[in-house]
Amino acid sequence: MRTNHRHRLAVSATTVFLGVSVALGSGLATPAFADSTTVSAVILGVGANEAQRIVTWYSTVDVAQQVQVAPTATLGANGEFPADAVTFAATGAANIATSGGFNRHSTITGLRENTSYSYRVGSAGDWSTVYAFSTQDFEGDYDFLFYGDPQIGASGNVAKDQAGWTDTLDVSLTANPKAELLVSGGDQVETANTESQWNAFLASDKLRQYPWAATIGNHDVGGKAYEQHLYTPNTDRSTAYYADGKGTATSGGDYWYVYKDTLFIDLNSNSYATSQGGGGDAAHVAYVTDVINKHGSEAKWTVLVYHHSIYSAASHAKDADNKVRRVDFPATFSKLSVDLVLQGHDHVYTRSYLIKNGAKANPDEQPGQSEVFAGPGGVLYVTANSASGSKYYDITTPDSSGTSGAGNGADPLKPEDYWYNSVQNQEHVRSYVKVQVRNDKLVVEDVRSGTCAAPNASVELGLSCSNDAATKGVGTVVDKVTVHPYHGDNQDIQVNVPALAPGEFGWTIDGQNGLVDLGTAAQQKDAFFLSADGKINPIKVTDSRRTLSPWALSASVGDFADAAKSFSGAYLGWSPYLVTKGAGATAGSAVASGYDNGGKGLSESAVLGSAAQGHARGSAVLGADLGLKFPDSVDKGNYRTTLTITALSS
Repeated sequence: MRTNHRHRLAVSATTVFLGVSVALGSGLATPAFADSTTVSAVILGVGANEAQRIVTWYSTVDVAQQVQVAPTATLGANGEFPADAVTFAATGAANIATSGGFNRHSTITGLRENTSYSYRVGSAGDWSTVYAFSTQDFEGDYDFLFYGDPQIGASGNVAKDQAGWTDTLDVSLTANPKAELLVSGGDQVETANTESQWNAFLASDKLRQYPWAATIGNHDVGGKAYEQHLYTPNTDRSTAYYADGKGTATSGGDYWYVYKDTLFIDLNSNSYATSQGGGGDAAHVAYVTDVINKHGSEAKWTVLVYHHSIYSAASHAKDADNKVRRVDFPATFSKLSVDLVLQGHDHVYTRSYLIKNGAKANPDEQPGQSEVFAGPGGVLYVTANSASGSKYYDITTPDSSGTSGAGNGADPLKPEDYWYNSVQNQEHVRSYVKVQVRNDKLVVEDVRSGTCAAPNASVELGLSCSNDAATKGVGTVVDKVTVHPYHGDNQDIQVNVPALAPGEFGWTIDGQNGLVDLGTAAQQKDAFFLSADGKINPIKVTDSRRTLSPWALSASVGDFADAAKSFSGAYLGWSPYLVTKGAGATAGSAVASGYDNGGKGLSESAVLGSAAQGHARGSAVLGADLGLKFPDSVDKGNYRTTLTITALSS
């Protein structure tokens, strides 16, 4: 776009100068603000897509509140928000928890890619601290981090659990500052409605800088605090997705979102049997099927997340409820071409073999194999270990119950492990899972975020630890696997379209932009006026913008002047036309000289040419026949004026 450039050409006798300006600009003001004494528990959550975030918080007062957002670059020198900062109204209700107070949440929409934003919550005069987050490209490769069971309070020492959880967030995000999502494996806290545990879970500002994709665990489900603290997008809170089939005093719901090329579906696995009162696994299977049928085409990858691991190796591996899910889920997940399932609950790290319809997909896949090829229906299941160190479960021994379906038999290739697990690990050290989402592969790795040393609450409180910090220190990899997707019996062809420049809108004056000379005005026989004719120098408009936004070139003139002598520019009119078609251009309407109709002629802005939204990209050349008609009472002279053309576009 051409800005702040002015071209002048002259016409004589009258003579006309032509110029241009482009209308742009906005004004910013900066109101003062103060930290709030009424707002707490602020957390940034994932939205329905890349351009959204959900912010949730608590308030001690029941007043209308909002979240206010602005690009960080527009804040004042002292952090003042600009006058045009966007606000989003918050909704919420009184807390059904021991804390009292009120919960609030608000969805930020319309975010731009590759932009740093600042935000605050509350109300005018009672704002929270200002926090910040950044968006990245809305297309292409990205990384997300998956965290198992912080379960703050599980060790019996909230402060130690908080220290370990905060350290894992610091370690993982220092190593992966460009990670785009933080995905939960469930069990944020030990006791559902204990706000001191929630406060410890939320203590790190990393949870206000990176979007948290919440998952409900069995320790979160027993009250409403989970729903109050962690509002989620596209959430179906039908009673079928609550364990008790009611949800009046418990948390629940299933939800989904699409982030870049990934469809994420998150389930409340606490509801697994209809005897509890809810819809059980059948309801979840129907939900997953419906979401994938409706939205699977929007993504290349499908990732499911729920708390209760059906392919784990520790204390919960043989739980009756997990055996039920192990029968109910896998065939559907294989049929729907799910790529990855992320789980928690068992406080141990496991990576399954590729599983198809509840059995090992490829009998020849080896333990710990670093590259796997999904084949039709092959699904990878991953269980995350504790991210806080509040609780670990030791690996248990397989039995003789079988090597498919609900069985917990031994792996023929590695008898000490369960038949379904390619990797099992328990060192009693904190870890997190990093997932790299790439064009044609998923890379999944379990990374140590701690050692036997503090902060590691369970070990500090007496649990043994087998980690060797010299060779298996912070940042070292426990396990890494690359998953290649199945492409069927045909050949898929892919092309990557790089980020393109947005294109430009601008204009140039065709030729040398010489004086537009209307010559010597002629008096008409038996008339009381003079007239002169001519043409403007053609103007070339070029629009290569991908937005295909509308544009218009308009023009107006001032009075014709020769020293102290003058006459009105209203006497000049024109008839625009297209010299060369293109860029969706249409010529403006003719404007008559004001001499004939007492009008304002070109002293009032008139359209030379324009194009509508969605027009073709390209160039057009605009011209106009000029017609000047003025009274014979005008004194002799060599008069000039300037025709200013203003280019406007959204």
